[in-house]
Amino acid sequence: MPTLSVEKDILFAHMGRTNTDKEFDELCFEFGVELDEITSEREEALKSDTVKLSKDQISQLSETIIYKIDVPANRYDLLCIEGLSRAIKIFLGDMEAPVYEIVGEPSPATAMTVSKFNTDKIRPFVVCAILRDVTFDQERYDSFMDLQDQLHRNLCRQRTLVAIGTHDMDAIKPPFKYDARDPTQISFVPLTPDDRSFTAKELMEHYETEPTCKHLKPYVPIIKNSSVYPVILDSEETVLSLPPIINGSKSKITLGTKNVFIECTATDLTKANIVLDTMVTMFSEYCAKPFTIEPVTVNYQDASGSIVDSYVTPQLFTRREKAKVDFCNSLIGIKITAQEMKELCNKVQLGPATLLENNTVLEVIVPPTRSDILHAVDIAEDIGIAFGYNNIVKRVPTTCTVGGEQPLNILGDLLREEIGRAGYIEVLTHGLCSRHDNFTALRRPITAAVSLSNPANIEYEVIRTTLLPGLLKTLQHNKSASFTSGFRLFEISDIVLPDDKHVVTETIVGARNARRICAVYAGPTSGFETIHGLVDRIMTLSEVAPDAAYSANSANPKEEKYRVSREGWVYTIAQLEEGDADGGTYFPGRAASILLTTPDKPQTRIGSFGILHPEVLSNFDIQYPSSCVELDLEALL
Repeated sequence: MPTLSVEKDILFAHMGRTNTDKEFDELCFEFGVELDEITSEREEALKSDTVKLSKDQISQLSETIIYKIDVPANRYDLLCIEGLSRAIKIFLGDMEAPVYEIVGEPSPATAMTVSKFNTDKIRPFVVCAILRDVTFDQERYDSFMDLQDQLHRNLCRQRTLVAIGTHDMDAIKPPFKYDARDPTQISFVPLTPDDRSFTAKELMEHYETEPTCKHLKPYVPIIKNSSVYPVILDSEETVLSLPPIINGSKSKITLGTKNVFIECTATDLTKANIVLDTMVTMFSEYCAKPFTIEPVTVNYQDASGSIVDSYVTPQLFTRREKAKVDFCNSLIGIKITAQEMKELCNKVQLGPATLLENNTVLEVIVPPTRSDILHAVDIAEDIGIAFGYNNIVKRVPTTCTVGGEQPLNILGDLLREEIGRAGYIEVLTHGLCSRHDNFTALRRPITAAVSLSNPANIEYEVIRTTLLPGLLKTLQHNKSASFTSGFRLFEISDIVLPDDKHVVTETIVGARNARRICAVYAGPTSGFETIHGLVDRIMTLSEVAPDAAYSANSANPKEEKYRVSREGWVYTIAQLEEGDADGGTYFPGRAASILLTTPDKPQTRIGSFGILHPEVLSNFDIQYPSSCVELDLEALL
């Protein structure tokens, strides 16, 4: 959760009331945030293990009380003192929710022109707005800058999705241009104390090596290796910013700034609009006419200079969402009337709400500050906060039920303990893998698998249909360890198999989960008999007896009478059939199928085991003989 640090006295001044620390802690709980810590600048320095200051330096630090408040990760409107205090005042009924207004028509004189054919190569989107007649003081200025940092860390994903630029409108000459150019052709004075001019390429090298610029170094890799760098310019070709790195010195915001131009460049247009709406709704409070914003037209030009797309920002998008009254009551655990629910919406900035369909459906108005409202569940949550969680009456459930584990999970947990006692180490591997690892590397034919339409990289192409690649990759990544005594690994997890919904189980999604057991033994002494012994042990623990023919050939036939087995449940070991999909994974003649017979089902293949083929070991860079078993756990229930 993001943490907002605010001075106690400044916060209470914004709220227009004072509280004791205990009262404010309780208020935070009621509102849905958490007062994490009460501290001061001096106290922080004394507790720090990394910052070493002298006694004189510590004595000069402020003892002003600071509240550190944890806010929900999706409440971007609470990341500054303006948004937090405003929301609390509305929650307490001390003010009405403001109406944010776009004033005037967008002017061609302040338009932003985008060279689409260049910016598409690196950072395609930009949104803009203007705040007129703003009054800054030191406290407001610091909050303005801090909100940008908070958004960059959270919603903007360290500037990879969105980067915010703010400029003194009176120091630059609109209209504006957004382009992407060769880094050697971009030259400007960045927002640094020494007023030194750099080319964009020189600036990247400077930020990578200069100790005083270490706060900017993490952003350099975002654009460094690109053939072109994004750049915001005014009509005189003055560089206003080099997103997502730094703004230009000429347009820097000062305490005397009256008109603020805000631009957000982005790789995600939706998030860019949320960021811009958050910035302008929070600080339009300080405009001569509060909560008013001037719009900007963004025009996209192709290589010939023709406008191919255009939109006006900020959107300040207000929308309507619905939730059933009974659904909200049931989810929260209360029973209030539709009219009471309607009134509660005003406390959480979702009003004025209206009632539809004979007072059974609540329709709320979602303001531009509440991008976190996505579903009826979010509406119910906010109504619960407005009602007060402390006011929800505890009651005994109307049904009498006893919770417990599913039988499949119980069996899995019991087997984990026993397989661990047999010397195997449990691992938990990724559920996604590449097609190569799942099929080709195991010498198996490529068959149907649930695949991702837009995988992050080649390692996450499909959902695994076998647990074996995960165990082999674990061995691969631990090849530096000693294998003298052998490595024994196992996993009990789900795989996902394609499922024809019209034929197999009539699942809606066209796929089903299957719980599997897989174990691998790698080492100088690895052999068929070791993994065979684990198969017998698993079957014994699952109360499945070997069939008569298999039992007669077992090493200890006299022990069979001591085995506890379910009537009619027997298993046998048989040679892999020709053409078996698993056959290529094993060394020829050193593998077997596990066949299970139950009173309800005829003999069914539930798994296989054997010595892995040398080519499979080579594909995973494993240097010792290895044997494995994989079988269907659900079949043993």
